[in-house]
Amino acid sequence: MTPNRPQVVIVGAGDAGYQAARTLSRKVGDGAEIVLVNPTGVAQHRELLPQVMTGVLSPDRISVPLAETLPGVRVVLGTVTHIDAGARRVLYDGGVLAYDRLIVAVGGVSEVAPVSAVSPHSVGFHDVDQALHLRDHIHRQLATAAASTDPLERAACCTFVVLGAGYAGVAAASAGQSLSHSIACRDPRLRDQPIRWILADPAEWLLPDVRHRLSRTTARTLRSRGVEVRTQTSLGQITTRGLRLTDGEFIPTRTIVWSFGVRPDPLVTNLGLPAEQGRIRVDEHLAVPGHPEIYACGDASAVPDLTRTGKLTPMSSRHAVRQGMLAGANVAASLGFGSRRPYQHRLRDSIADLIPTSERPLSMA
Repeated sequence: MTPNRPQVVIVGAGDAGYQAARTLSRKVGDGAEIVLVNPTGVAQHRELLPQVMTGVLSPDRISVPLAETLPGVRVVLGTVTHIDAGARRVLYDGGVLAYDRLIVAVGGVSEVAPVSAVSPHSVGFHDVDQALHLRDHIHRQLATAAASTDPLERAACCTFVVLGAGYAGVAAASAGQSLSHSIACRDPRLRDQPIRWILADPAEWLLPDVRHRLSRTTARTLRSRGVEVRTQTSLGQITTRGLRLTDGEFIPTRTIVWSFGVRPDPLVTNLGLPAEQGRIRVDEHLAVPGHPEIYACGDASAVPDLTRTGKLTPMSSRHAVRQGMLAGANVAASLGFGSRRPYQHRLRDSIADLIPTSERPLSMA
């Protein structure tokens, strides 16, 4: 780090960290040294998980090599163990990095709920491994149903329950329904077997951070595809045979997809920075109060939602991508390249984005 060339350290190369590095590099050019610290040399596009699950894309197609796609960014492979905000240092398992500006984008970690009674049937949907596991699980359940002569067993194997109707839950239910019906159409033994997909959430509507009109249209589109949408409904009881929802219905099933259960990376709790709901508190410009040299974005940050007073933006890949781009731009502005802007997301999503189809991959641009 030289006096004439400030050093910016970015911790994490998930949706937010990758976009922060990309945006910052484009804006400052050689005006700063940008260092990206990540345990691996690749980034993954989580918004493409439905295409991985349905087989449209292979896992390697949604993995992006950091060094090759981030010109002007020095990639350091390592796991950050501590951030010393007072001394402006990042400690990782390979050494120490000093910084003039810091972007914390460590993301979140998945927590599939620990349900001992049906743990073999609990599946998450937050990363590539879980998406592949869910795909294989659907194949196994339908194969078991096709080989069974017990109508109750066949019905349970062909019933899939998704808990949580945020972006991940909607995508999982839509892609899962498409995949399961595609499999069933190729097997004569399943031709007349009903296949149920149930999407349940305790909220009043799907996708609570979008406009009600879009939420209603999303629910209507899902129902037209055969997905049973249950709002104001949550998990009541679980047994080895299935689960009971709070609306009273018992659903025999061998599949429970947890689309929630993401929490900020454990590193966040040891930083000594102001926190809110387990995430790093930031202002509307994504800067940490009391530490104007530190920015945070993505699942690790508690970003105020300027469209809903007193609320935080939810933890989702779409917000992480947009916040990462803004964090990079605002850090560049703090170094004299442009001007800062607040995070005020625009609800420009379309039904095609919210309910991905298996016929086409989404853009990775």
